[in-house]
Amino acid sequence: QIYGDPAYLPGNGHLAGPWKLAHLSAVQQEYNSRNIAMRMSIEWAWEKLATLFVFLNYYRNLKVELSPVGLHYSIGILLTNTHTCLYGSETGVRFGLTPPMLKEYLNSE
Repeated sequence: QIYGDPAYLPGNGHLAGPWKLAHLSAVQQEYNSRNIAMRMSIEWAWEKLATLFVFLNYYRNLKVELSPVGLHYSIGILLTNTHTCLYGSETGVRFGLTPPMLKEYLNSE
């Protein structure tokens, strides 16, 4: 299963969401806490991309088959990762991680 935002859960068994019971067990509370924290860190990464490159967050600029949407996003992610190497990120701070040096990132395969 993949953990996702409860708003998008279709109930097909492939996506999991938080427990929504009136009284949660300690295990269920821990499950919710850990997964919500992870989901938020992923949202921070998308937010950083959208903040640095507003063009990528404006639906009128991204028209499938009329513009290279995948290429635009790939370049945006490359530049966002470059920015993270130089300036860090919320996600890195949250998990106590140091980004690679820019030269190391750009030379990786």
